[in-house]
Amino acid sequence: MVRIIKNRRKRALTDYRSRLTMLKSGMDRVVIRKSNRSITAQVSRFGQNGDIIVAMAHSSELKGFGWEPRANIPTAYLTGFLLAQKAKALGLGDCILDIGLYKPLKSSVVFSAAKGCIDNGMKIRGTFDVDMGRISGSHISAYAKSVKQGSPQFSVYKKSNFDTSKIGEVFDEVKKKIMSK
Repeated sequence: MVRIIKNRRKRALTDYRSRLTMLKSGMDRVVIRKSNRSITAQVSRFGQNGDIIVAMAHSSELKGFGWEPRANIPTAYLTGFLLAQKAKALGLGDCILDIGLYKPLKSSVVFSAAKGCIDNGMKIRGTFDVDMGRISGSHISAYAKSVKQGSPQFSVYKKSNFDTSKIGEVFDEVKKKIMSK
């Protein structure tokens, strides 16, 4: 006996009404996803045979601008900033934010990436609460200064010679490099 499973897509979690509403709007979606090591931001458009990715930015692309990517708030902001730069080159219009299965928490990685898109001129409908102090990474540098020398918490940054105490300055430099791209 063969069973046909309706709505295979994360059956217990996906809100199909919300997804259908987004798709019916006909607008492009800004899709932001976070993994343990990276952040991906995409502009997606509905197509009959599946979604079409119009523009994409991955946090690993930030290495070329002098940023050591991790899955944190400043990296999410810069990834969104880079996506908006690519979207401007394509002349994309209004978009809506697709956070997927993430809970809409204030100052989360998803909203930080969306704030990066908005700050670089992309039009995303909605309002987002983001703590601007955390976007530049000041909380990371303050914690790095308070941690003992030799602690393994920032070992990945140390291996790549990335100074976490000057993360705010590097953040501003990377932002300027993306704007000039």
